[in-house]
Amino acid sequence: MWEHSFRDPRQERRLFRSRAIILGLVIFLLLCGLAWRMAYLQITLHEKYRDLSENNRMQLRPVAPNRGLIYDRNGVLLAENIPSYSLTLTPERAQDQQQTLTFLNELIGFSEREWEQIETRLSQRRRPFEPIVLKHRLSEEEIASIMVNRNFMPGIDVEAQLVRHYPHGEDFAHVLGYVGRINQQEQNQLDLDPEAKRRYSATRFIGKTGAEKRYEDILHGEVGYEKVETNARGRVIRVIERQDPAPGEDITLHLDIRLQQLARKEMQGMRGGLVAIDIETGGILSLYSNPSFDPNLFVTGISHADYAALRDNLDLPLFDRTTRGQYPPASTLKPFVGLAILESGSTSWSETITDHGWYQLPNDERIYRDWKRTGHGLVNMERAMVESCDTYFYEMAVRAGIDNISPFLAQFGFGRNMTLDIPNALPGLLPDRDWKRGRHGNFWFAGDTVNLGIGQGYMLVTPLQLATATAVLGNRGKWQIPRLIYAQGEQPVEVAHGDIADIQLKAPRDWDRMTTAMEKVITDLRGTAHRLHQRRTYSIAAKTGTAQVVGIKQDEEYDSEALKERLRDHALFIAYAPADNPKIAVAVVIENGESAARTAGPVAQSIIYEYLGGAEG
Repeated sequence: MWEHSFRDPRQERRLFRSRAIILGLVIFLLLCGLAWRMAYLQITLHEKYRDLSENNRMQLRPVAPNRGLIYDRNGVLLAENIPSYSLTLTPERAQDQQQTLTFLNELIGFSEREWEQIETRLSQRRRPFEPIVLKHRLSEEEIASIMVNRNFMPGIDVEAQLVRHYPHGEDFAHVLGYVGRINQQEQNQLDLDPEAKRRYSATRFIGKTGAEKRYEDILHGEVGYEKVETNARGRVIRVIERQDPAPGEDITLHLDIRLQQLARKEMQGMRGGLVAIDIETGGILSLYSNPSFDPNLFVTGISHADYAALRDNLDLPLFDRTTRGQYPPASTLKPFVGLAILESGSTSWSETITDHGWYQLPNDERIYRDWKRTGHGLVNMERAMVESCDTYFYEMAVRAGIDNISPFLAQFGFGRNMTLDIPNALPGLLPDRDWKRGRHGNFWFAGDTVNLGIGQGYMLVTPLQLATATAVLGNRGKWQIPRLIYAQGEQPVEVAHGDIADIQLKAPRDWDRMTTAMEKVITDLRGTAHRLHQRRTYSIAAKTGTAQVVGIKQDEEYDSEALKERLRDHALFIAYAPADNPKIAVAVVIENGESAARTAGPVAQSIIYEYLGGAEG
């Protein structure tokens, strides 16, 4: 039976031909696009991708400069750099950070504190090519274990670096300060300044406190760079080009290690501060706060346990009493108040008053007691200074008035931070009418002047301020701005006079007469520091002071035994020597030391004798 076919061969051939042509055109267009793209990449963008390829093989790495060293006036090294090896992780090269850290922990073991630091550093915003320090100060055994297994830990390196070290530890902790790792806040500040960002591109440490912070710009140095060739794993194959960093400059300070170490020895078991100043130059010879701490603990990161021990210590070893401790100056202010009274014309050296042991303002029921209940009898300015007669200064201060006393005291630097290079030093407090009106919204009363006359009431000073004023007093009113810096490199640093004028007295002879009175504080049988006379080698002009910590009622007597040790009076002592040609000024504050002649005075005397003896030798 004949069967009809529905297929049309000619139609199928036409359809196949049209589809083949379309497919061919599509393939042709794709080939053209591919050819164009290849030409575009290899010809038009040749320079760009050549550079990218080169950079994938070549890297420009910053090189950290060596930090400048710090010396004392005798050439003794106070801050140095010692070699140390650190374990680092580069995030962009690490395939599995957590697995790598787990493996490292099995190899060398991380402490709880180190785990916390690692987690903190990994969470901080960083550039992926910047190495993150996992552990400082690796031992030789740890280095060996890491290097043997290094191929199993991409991104892990052992870096050699110089780390800051303070060979004399606690002796200079507060004055030198310390360097520490750059924290996130500091990094954010550096990132805002392109020049600072460049300078610290290879540095992980920065001055945190003290001279390390104040002279950071000098000590840090300038970053260098090196162009290196790396393999696919990022390991350096060779250094192609290098520009060496410029090391930080060394600095020499006026500090004297002999005095600093002696201060620590003399103040053992005490809380307080000592400041010694070279009168001729203004150089700070000693700046010691006791108790102290080991600054080396902070360089690579202090542990929680060590920091908690320092923070929770009732004696506050982290607190710098020399620059941050503010105390009533007590009777150490009397030489300055005495000159203010004389300058105002309210009295003379020859005028005498009778001290019955108390003073009372007109129309006032309050009785202002002298420290000596029976009184000192007939006293003039010199005897009042020698015996520290409160009653005399009560009366004379009221005569002179606050408007004469406060401006005169300001000429000695009270109420200001006059130092050149002590960061964060407090200015103390020099009160006057305007201050009280602004602070307390009240008038200045005569009773306020009575208290100021013996260095009590509102007035506060730091040991550094007290030493500065004593140096000006010993220098007969001539100012030398206190400073730590002596030389930068080999070049001595010249310091300008500053914005405070030298003190010109109406009667210049008053300088000498005040020095004589202060010298008798030690040499006179009735002097408040006469017990120091038995150790007398050099003539010393001095003044003792006892500052109340807690108030006592008007008719009560001070009872040391009834008070807890930390509520007892502070002992203060100022001095300069030799009295006829002063070279050194010293101020000592011993917290709860009570008798300055027994506590603060001997410390100051030892410092003076050590310095003058060494100078003569």
